[in-house]
Amino acid sequence: MNRVNGQIGFSQRVRLEWLDKTANLVLAGSDKTSIYNNLRTLLREKLSVGGNAKRGSREKTITILMKIWVSTPNHLNSFKLDALNFLSQLSSDDRLFIHWGMTMAVYPFWGVVASYVGRLLKLQGVVSHAQVRRRIQEQYGQRPTVKDAVRRVLRSMVDWGVLTEAQSQGTRNGRGMFIQGRTREITCVGHLAWLIEAFIYSYQSESVPFQLALNSPSLFPFKFQAISAEQLVKHSSRLEVIKHGLDQELITLCREMQ
Repeated sequence: MNRVNGQIGFSQRVRLEWLDKTANLVLAGSDKTSIYNNLRTLLREKLSVGGNAKRGSREKTITILMKIWVSTPNHLNSFKLDALNFLSQLSSDDRLFIHWGMTMAVYPFWGVVASYVGRLLKLQGVVSHAQVRRRIQEQYGQRPTVKDAVRRVLRSMVDWGVLTEAQSQGTRNGRGMFIQGRTREITCVGHLAWLIEAFIYSYQSESVPFQLALNSPSLFPFKFQAISAEQLVKHSSRLEVIKHGLDQELITLCREMQ
């Protein structure tokens, strides 16, 4: 698979509570039509107020929410079932990694933006909208849709609390500058294995070097203890380790999952 396939998909500002609402409806056993109607009601006074355009911002946002938690691509079915099982055991405050993983697995564009954000935060402690946009446009082209999508992903990350506008912290960087927001520690190895699997789907490769996955800047909102590849795959039925050369380990999806 190609790391960058040119597809964006995630083109709207999406709040974390909307994803949580969608997932909760799935957990409650609601059918697709019922979930769609619930989301229309939820967003009626928040997006495209007074309008009913088929491709307005409300409908586009509902499409994103539905694709992540309802009309999920078939190859992610067992991955999503594990996510729902985790969600049923976690409080809303602890669900960030689940929504992050599902979003980057379904929409790899989210993971690409996150990787640049995480890399820049590590290098300089602050990241600008312009820096991220420039790097993304080098890969996806100068299309207006790319520019808009980057802005909306960054605004979503602010809404999710993983980025904070630098200006609000008393800096002189001005608008469009962001610093690290909240981070969450992942202590359960099963949760970490699931998140690494999300990275593999987002990376769009059949296998990735284990250290690349474990240290990916696209997972910048999360902290976890050092762990071996062997320990990790013991907690996942869909991951396996392949030795490559003398000292490199590849983490890959089990063949039946590819």
